[in-house]
Amino acid sequence: MNKKPISILIIEDNPDDALLIRRFLGAVSRVSYEVTHADQLQRGLQYLKNGTFNLILLDLGLPDGNGLLSFNEVHANAPDVPVIVLTGNNDDEVAIEAVQKGAQDFLAKDQVTAVLLDRSIRYAIERQKLLIQIENSSKEIKTLRGFLPICANCKKIRDDKGYWTQIEAYISERSDVIFSHGLCIDCFKKLYPNLKAPDESS
Repeated sequence: MNKKPISILIIEDNPDDALLIRRFLGAVSRVSYEVTHADQLQRGLQYLKNGTFNLILLDLGLPDGNGLLSFNEVHANAPDVPVIVLTGNNDDEVAIEAVQKGAQDFLAKDQVTAVLLDRSIRYAIERQKLLIQIENSSKEIKTLRGFLPICANCKKIRDDKGYWTQIEAYISERSDVIFSHGLCIDCFKKLYPNLKAPDESS
């Protein structure tokens, strides 16, 4: 069992459904879940404002919500927290649209089991971590497109601390690029003027 429990926010107006979800989560032996329940959308948003959660289980049929708009509001308030949407009327189209807009998964409440719920939660958390890593990596790569001081002679790059470093080292530290080395045609001719230069395509 994990030492630190997984913190779950359930936003569900039906007390019987919320209780059933709690029982499912309590039936999982290898993971400890810490559950907070909100019976209204606005109360759930307040919990998000004041607390930290690993995942949100969101009912799309809340009395003070409006289906997909409920997800949009939750996602806007906690963009880095994975959301699994719950449907009670098998409205797959709305649920799929929620996934397209950023939800990690959707579950029909009448088909949920303890095993399915546990697996969906764990997968959603891992997928969200991966998405955040990809987003952060993309931001780092994009920074390479901005203003970058480079020596006109040796082509070293000055980093954000003011040190000059080889361009290969600079880029490798900020991306997953692996460099291989060769000689361009111009350098080959300059270094080996007596040898025949290879073709451009070789």
